[in-house]
Amino acid sequence: MRVMLAEDSVLLREGLAKLLRDEGHDVVASVGDADALLAAVAAVAADPPDVVVADVRMPPSHTDEGLRAALRIKADRPGVGILVLSQYVEKRYAAELFQTHTDGVGYLLKDRVAHVGDFLDALDRVAAGGAAYDAEVVRQLIARTSHSDPLQALTRRERDVLELMAQGHTNAAVAGRLHVSRSAVEKHANAIFEKLELTGDGGYSRRVLAVLRYLGS
Repeated sequence: MRVMLAEDSVLLREGLAKLLRDEGHDVVASVGDADALLAAVAAVAADPPDVVVADVRMPPSHTDEGLRAALRIKADRPGVGILVLSQYVEKRYAAELFQTHTDGVGYLLKDRVAHVGDFLDALDRVAAGGAAYDAEVVRQLIARTSHSDPLQALTRRERDVLELMAQGHTNAAVAGRLHVSRSAVEKHANAIFEKLELTGDGGYSRRVLAVLRYLGS
């Protein structure tokens, strides 16, 4: 896998680069600000990276430069996976990332990087075109939208299923994590779609619409 890193903390950036190289990945570029990231991606336009790992807050203002650069890369090159890292749960940025792009995106807290297996799993999922959202990010986004009547109609198990769906897990993975059968997950998913009044008309994925409803502002 070809990966680009954008992180202004030299210590974290070099640590991630070493981890990825030790795992056999090719670190195409490792930079410290958003402008350098955009320049690095442009420099390999003919052979872009599989995934860009970027901090949300980067120089010069340390607000949302990293996220803006990531969204621009995703818009210009939809096949490039975007895995955003953040020190805290920044709900507006997380919701914007998911609402703008549903394939090949992820949002992890930096603490999760210490759990190497979780980080590498998220990287693989994003590279494969899936989604990877930190469980804490999803929980806080859920709390943000808990006033919604359709969502309140969901059972605890249905909310568990939808939370894992929002993290990017397949039905098989959800079944494994909840220790239930895949058919049980499919039944819960269908119940979720019904309660959220998602018919699938118009060619849209009910799964994506359900997650967007769950995480929407």
